Amino acid sequence: MLERNMPLDFYITISISNDKLSAYALINNADENFKVSLGQLEDLLKANHIVYGLNRPLLATIALDPRPFYNQKVVIATGINPQEGKNGSITYLYNFDVNEKKPLELDDGRVNYKEVVSIHNIKKGQLIGQRVLAAEGIPGRAVTGEVLFTKAGKEARFKLGKNVIADAEQMALYAAIDGMVVKTDRDKINVFPVYEVNGDVDFSIGNIDFIGTVVIRGNVLPGFRIRASGDIRVTGGVEAAELEAEGSIDIHAGIVGQNKAHLKAGRNVKSSFIQDAMVEAGEDLIVTQSIMHSTIRAGKAVNCSGSKGLIVGGTIQAGERVTARTIGNSMSTATNVEVGVLPELRNEMIQLRNQLRIYMENMDKTDKALSLLDQLAAAGQLGPDKVAMRIKLNHTKKQALEEQNNLRDRMLEIENHLRIQKKQKWKYCRLSMVEPRLLLGVTPSLLKIQRIA
Repeated sequence: MLERNMPLDFYITISISNDKLSAYALINNADENFKVSLGQLEDLLKANHIVYGLNRPLLATIALDPRPFYNQKVVIATGINPQEGKNGSITYLYNFDVNEKKPLELDDGRVNYKEVVSIHNIKKGQLIGQRVLAAEGIPGRAVTGEVLFTKAGKEARFKLGKNVIADAEQMALYAAIDGMVVKTDRDKINVFPVYEVNGDVDFSIGNIDFIGTVVIRGNVLPGFRIRASGDIRVTGGVEAAELEAEGSIDIHAGIVGQNKAHLKAGRNVKSSFIQDAMVEAGEDLIVTQSIMHSTIRAGKAVNCSGSKGLIVGGTIQAGERVTARTIGNSMSTATNVEVGVLPELRNEMIQLRNQLRIYMENMDKTDKALSLLDQLAAAGQLGPDKVAMRIKLNHTKKQALEEQNNLRDRMLEIENHLRIQKKQKWKYCRLSMVEPRLLLGVTPSLLKIQRIA
């Protein structure tokens, strides 16, 4: 190796990047006779405090022949970049970011424009979301050997609104009541027991299926459906729509059913008037004006004794009592009032009798077919297809007999219940007329006031 008149750092300049993750070597002031060994390069780097991440294969190449690297700034050491900690997050079981109201797309590609609102129903104690902890950062290493520290991730926190609760470790969020999960201002999570619509139930709202109480500050338009585990309250009117509540239904402006409306409540139904509709109440049905041409069923009482208190046409069924000011009209419109049996029992009995009649008719047809097949078998003319048919008909007959027995058992159960009711409840069953003289144009054949035994 030729002697150098100047120290090695005169020929090779070592520099470090600002983030201390890279070290560079620049060979200048050197002629074609310049030589350097690997040990000299390593000593030079150590003198410049570069001790980590050395690219030893590259240093060996430079020592072997430095000329290709003249006047080039080459990376001769690389550190490890520190990694910041990952921020914590919250994973919700519900999508709160969908603001657009889109109709439901069916499996066959069609679109249901009455299914546009997705209510996040939730039960008390049900999980809403879980928190994912933040991760610590991973330290790096500088080419000088220093540890490069970094910051840990930021923890996420639940923003508690109304009727929600977190566990002791703040790792999970739960509903404190039945209702719907909603994200409000400042990303607070709430569970509300009431779903309110500030307007009509139309195509902008669509059908409603809610675990709590539904309040409609408008009308329910034809063809739409509302189902609620609590109550349903409508400040306007109901047209040819379907309403079902486990609690009570309260219609302020009345019902114009167009012979398509069906309302069913587990408890009470209240409306100013009912026209051309089917209404079922588990307990009482209260109307302040009139019931016109409708099918009404109440487990306890039908009360139509307001200022008008008129019942005309249709069928009124009540378990205990029907009260009205006027029943029937001068046009002799047929009005059927049945008092004394829970309507669901009477209607179930009618359905059971119809089913039993159909089963018996089918059984008669089956017996005739089996008789014909038996004759063919006796004559030795029963082919394989007829044998299979005979086996199938015998199986069908056996199933039908079981169904008939089940129907008869249920009918007997209802009849026993009715006999008990006959002894215990008849004294409470009555038709009350606030003004008895106002039975307008009604004959016994048209107005049936009867206790069903």
